[in-house]
Amino acid sequence: MADESFTDGTRVPSNDNNPCQKTEGVGLISSLPDSILQHILSFIPTKLAIRTSLLSKRWRHVWCDIPSLSLDDKTLRPLKAAASITLNRYTSLKMMNFHLNTTREQNIPHINRWVEFAISRNFEIPDFFYVNSSVKQLTITLSFTDLMVPECSLSWTSLKKLYLCNCNLSDETMAKILSGSPLLESLTLYFCDQLRVLDLSKSLRLRTLKINRNIWVLGPTHIVAPHIHRLRLTNSQLPCTFVNLSSLAEARLDICIVPITRIFEADFLQDMVLKMLEKLQNVEKLTFEGNFLQIISLAEVRGVPFPMFKVKDLTLETVIFQYVIPGIERLLQNSPDLKKLTIRARDTNTIGEEDINNYLQLQGLNPDQCWRSKDGVFFNNLPWYLESKHATSFVELVLKNTKTLDIDKIVILLNERYLRFKFEELVVPTLSHNNFSIALLKMPMTSNDDDW
Repeated sequence: MADESFTDGTRVPSNDNNPCQKTEGVGLISSLPDSILQHILSFIPTKLAIRTSLLSKRWRHVWCDIPSLSLDDKTLRPLKAAASITLNRYTSLKMMNFHLNTTREQNIPHINRWVEFAISRNFEIPDFFYVNSSVKQLTITLSFTDLMVPECSLSWTSLKKLYLCNCNLSDETMAKILSGSPLLESLTLYFCDQLRVLDLSKSLRLRTLKINRNIWVLGPTHIVAPHIHRLRLTNSQLPCTFVNLSSLAEARLDICIVPITRIFEADFLQDMVLKMLEKLQNVEKLTFEGNFLQIISLAEVRGVPFPMFKVKDLTLETVIFQYVIPGIERLLQNSPDLKKLTIRARDTNTIGEEDINNYLQLQGLNPDQCWRSKDGVFFNNLPWYLESKHATSFVELVLKNTKTLDIDKIVILLNERYLRFKFEELVVPTLSHNNFSIALLKMPMTSNDDDW
């Protein structure tokens, strides 16, 4: 039971003549200075350290000044309530160690406050995290909180691959990271907010850049990357400008459309996509996905001029329906150096039919006339209405638009889960290309995130 012979800061002498006194062991430990007791408690989980406050009045506040805290929802449940009580009673002005672990979604909104509390106690991430000459691959995943770097220089002299996810990055923070990572070869920014200008002009070894934005993530808005060879960008309905991609050899582009949360800004998207295409004229390997093709198609039916491309290897990943046909035709007609064409027909996210057609009507155009192919063929207007006749017409359209090209290989891949007809029903037209093939995939197609 608790030894009540101790008061705050004072030990009351006990009866040493009583050999049966059971509190002698506790008394000996309790007689130690607070600093030593707190040092001892820092080696056990915070939950157990707090329980020592039940031993006696002497122990009631000892844990409040321990130099470390450990918050873990495996041992503290519910973590939110336990953490709040812990932080309210914690009085140490200097925190040497801070451990936070949570696997529960409901705790995410409170992470910022807990981390800010640790910082307010002069907690600092150990220097070895920011100054490290051995780490070659680093992944940092936050919960849309600021990625904090020290005022002094950062040094990751061996780092080659960096993955940042759900981080708030200022331009200054990103510049420090890049400056301290001279060997960096691959950079991935997955939903990284606040970044405006991504300037990679001094990252001479950087070759691969992957950026994934959505409607809630603003950055980066300008990309300066004269040394990269491979770019993968899933953009949003927010501005993004290619400033310098002079060494680019391979690019993969799409647009994330979330119609529920944002108005379909057709004019803005067309302008942004066309400016991107101008910067991709000399790229030899291109992959365009469904929404990107829909924006290209929208510009094409409006008669907007397109640049010519030097692409040799073109991949299109898209639903087969009328809203991508004009864009595909234009890309093939403006790619005279094309040697390999791959089309992966699969069910993907698409821009709403109503959004597109309403926009055309506001421009004084007849949607039915706009979406008819140049041969007068009507394609399905909904992605899940693909019939064998539509697939046959699509193959004919591809072959016709590549007929005059000195092309080595044409491959059309159909996803079995996407089709609404038996593959045997597909009528393959008379071929003008010896190296043409069409195949049915029985497994769902993926976007091959790890290709490069």
